[in-house]
Amino acid sequence: MSKILVIDDEKPTLSMFKLFLGAYGYEVLTAESGEEGLEVFQAERPPIVLTDIKMPGMDGLQVLKRIKEIDPLAEVIVITGHGDMDVAIKALNLNATDFINKPIQKTDLDAALRRAKERLQLMRDQEEEVGVRTVGEVTFVDVRGNITARSEPFLVAAFERIGPAGRVVLRFEDNSSINGAGIAVLIQLLTDSERHGTAVALAGLSENFRKVFDLVGITRFTTIFDTEDEAVAALAAR
Repeated sequence: MSKILVIDDEKPTLSMFKLFLGAYGYEVLTAESGEEGLEVFQAERPPIVLTDIKMPGMDGLQVLKRIKEIDPLAEVIVITGHGDMDVAIKALNLNATDFINKPIQKTDLDAALRRAKERLQLMRDQEEEVGVRTVGEVTFVDVRGNITARSEPFLVAAFERIGPAGRVVLRFEDNSSINGAGIAVLIQLLTDSERHGTAVALAGLSENFRKVFDLVGITRFTTIFDTEDEAVAALAAR
């Protein structure tokens, strides 16, 4: 049974999570404060942590930072206020791997947990985070798992294979996550591609990360499509 830790200062919220996550087969650990959450994490080392952002004392961002210092591979999903994208981006800059908004919807929770489990499986299988394939005149750069500063050399090498005036679909799998350093790498690659005349379209991504990409300005350089077929059609029409 996989362990999961939920940190929230509201007892009714913890009870709700314990009920839901227990039904999913998790061993649910709970903590009513950031300080208690860190103690539980140190003792139990659960692979997935859910933490509220706004808590008295040690808040969720501080908890996130400490957990990532203890175990950089832990999947930390932060719970933010409705539409609070600034806080979500701060969390991503501290290496959160996902976020969900309050009021928590079951579909959003399910999706975040599925992505977390898939990313953990990728790490266990030691699969490459970046793959490159060519179909006709289009090069596909397939991105999966957590995109961080560690991914930079793989992404740079993938784009170097394309050359100027090429057509690229950067395809994110649904389990993809990207932190602040990964976003900076991606913006630099898109800036360089625009300067070299390389046409880039994005495909995939969860709704959460589409909002992040829009807020940080990535959509100024390119468009995000639902599927790779739509992205290819848009590139062909240029």
